[in-house]
Amino acid sequence: MSETKTAKRLTGGIIAIIILAVCLCITTFALVYASVSVENNLFHTGEVKIDLNDGKPVIREHEFLFEPGMTVAKDFFIENDSTWDVYYRLYLDNVSGDLADVLTVTIKDGDKVLYSGTANELTKQNVVAADDTLKIGQRRNLTVVFHYPENSGNETQNLDLTFTLCAEATQTKNNPNKLFN
Repeated sequence: MSETKTAKRLTGGIIAIIILAVCLCITTFALVYASVSVENNLFHTGEVKIDLNDGKPVIREHEFLFEPGMTVAKDFFIENDSTWDVYYRLYLDNVSGDLADVLTVTIKDGDKVLYSGTANELTKQNVVAADDTLKIGQRRNLTVVFHYPENSGNETQNLDLTFTLCAEATQTKNNPNKLFN
């Protein structure tokens, strides 16, 4: 009688272990499937690439000798070579020289002013994305206008300004706040 009781207990224990192991396998599979399977979500990878004036300077060093009242307009372009529509911003980098707070720089798209301020004001930290987007393959012809204010005194003579005109872009997809990260 003792052997039959032991055999029944052993058989019951083995059956309980098998049932628990099967339950563990089922719950593990369900957990993995739920965390890995996401319906109707597609992820696309792409490239954000901008062509700013074929990499050529918009204005060259020593091209102009600015004097009070002088205005110079130079044309350039920005083109979207990305695989998606992009938001873009134009800014001045590596700004140096005492004319950085004197000369007014205005970037225009036709008659529409995109950015305007002194060279020190148009830095990456201070400018935001342009209001419009660049579609895939779209090229936009822009103009940068440099103006030396008429009321600048003699203290601004023999000063200089150097800078690099830069463009930065970010995709429009899933980026309603036009964030550049």
